[in-house]
Amino acid sequence: MGSHSSLQVRAVALGLLLDGLSSPAVAGRLGIGSRQVPRWAMLAGVELAKGRHGGAVAARGLTGAGVGHGRRLSATDRAVIQVGLSRGLSRRAIAAMIGVAPSTVSREVARSALRYRSEVLYDARVADHRARAQRARPKARKLDLHPALRSAVVDGLNAKFSPQQVAGRMPVLFPTREDMRVSHETIYQALYVQGRGGLRHELTVQKALRTGRTGRKPQSKLPARSNRPWLDGARITDRPAEAADRAVPGHWEGDLVVGPGNSGIVTLVERQTRFVLLGRLPGTRDSRTVTDVLAGMISHLPTDLARTITWDQGSEMAEHARLTIRTGVHVFFCDPHAPWQRGSNENTNGLIRDFYPKGTNFNTITDTDLTETQRLLNIRPRQTLGFHTPAEKLDQLLTVLH
Repeated sequence: MGSHSSLQVRAVALGLLLDGLSSPAVAGRLGIGSRQVPRWAMLAGVELAKGRHGGAVAARGLTGAGVGHGRRLSATDRAVIQVGLSRGLSRRAIAAMIGVAPSTVSREVARSALRYRSEVLYDARVADHRARAQRARPKARKLDLHPALRSAVVDGLNAKFSPQQVAGRMPVLFPTREDMRVSHETIYQALYVQGRGGLRHELTVQKALRTGRTGRKPQSKLPARSNRPWLDGARITDRPAEAADRAVPGHWEGDLVVGPGNSGIVTLVERQTRFVLLGRLPGTRDSRTVTDVLAGMISHLPTDLARTITWDQGSEMAEHARLTIRTGVHVFFCDPHAPWQRGSNENTNGLIRDFYPKGTNFNTITDTDLTETQRLLNIRPRQTLGFHTPAEKLDQLLTVLH
C-alpha cells in the first residue's frame, strides 16, 4: 500500500475506524505502528471510543443539510467535492455542481482535508464524520468515554476532594497514564451541567463541593478592636520571620470550631505541611481548658515540629503563657479582622464544617469519629503541596528529622 505515512494509508485507516474496528485491529490489518492510528485519528478530528470494542465515537443526532448562515453540506455534497478534486476541477466548478458558494468549498477543504508534508487528500467520509461530531449535541464527554477515569474521579469526590484536587491528584496516582488526566472544569461540567448533574448520582457524599461560594469574601473594613492585655509582646509582628514564609516546619495556626451546649473542638494546622490536629473540648471553652487541650495535642510532637502557634484575638487564649511554660511553644496573635493571616487554618475550618455543619453539638461526636475526620483531612491532596497529602509531607519531614 506504499509508505506508511502516505495519506492513502491514513484515509484507509480512518475509514476502518469509522467501520467500528479498534485502533489495534486497524494497525494490525495495515501493518503499521500501534501509536500511528490514534495519532492520525486525533489529527483528523475523529474521536476514538475507549475500551476493547474501540472504533470511532459515533456522531449522533444529525442529518445532512440544514438551515443556518448557509446550507450545510451533506454527505453527498462531500462525495462530489472528493470526486471533483480528484479530477482536478476548480473550487468554483465544484461549488456550481452542488449549489453553494465557492468559499464554502474552499473552507470545507481547508478545514477537513488530510495533510502530510506537501500532500493534501480530501476524504468525504472522514470529513462528514468530523463535521457531524463537531455539531453533535450533547457532545461526547471524556468522563462518559473513559470508565476507569470516571471511577477514579468519583472515588476522589467521595473522599471529599474538590474537583481541582481530584484533577491535580491524577498525575500523582497515575504518573505514566496519559489517559488518566482530566481538568477540574470537566469535573464541574459533569457535576452541574451535563445531564442535569448525572455524575452526582454516583456519589456517596451529600454534596460534591463544600461551598457554593463563587467569589472571595471581601476583607473586613471594620475598625480594629481595642487592645487586650494578653496580646502585649505576642502580636503577629513579634512572630519569628521564619514562620512567615513556611520554609521552616513546626509553626502552626490554631482556632476553635464551636457548637451548641458550650461544645467545640480545637484545630491546629502546621503551616508547611498543612497537617491537621483535632482536639475535643470537654464541654467548656474557657482559656484554661483550651490551653490544657492544646498542650495535650502537641505534647507528642518532636521539638522541631512544635515552635509557634498563630491564633486570632479570642479570649480563649488569654492564658497562653501557661501553654508556653508547659510546652515551650509560643503563641502569637493575628491583627483584628485579618483571618488571611492564618489562612491555612481558616481553610481547614471550612473543610471541618463539611464534616460537621453549623449547629453540630460536638459533645455528641465520638473520639473515633473525630480521629477519622482528622485522618481524612490529612490524606486529602492539596494543590499547594503539588497535590500530595499533608500526611505524605509530614512523613517526609519526620524521615529527615530522624
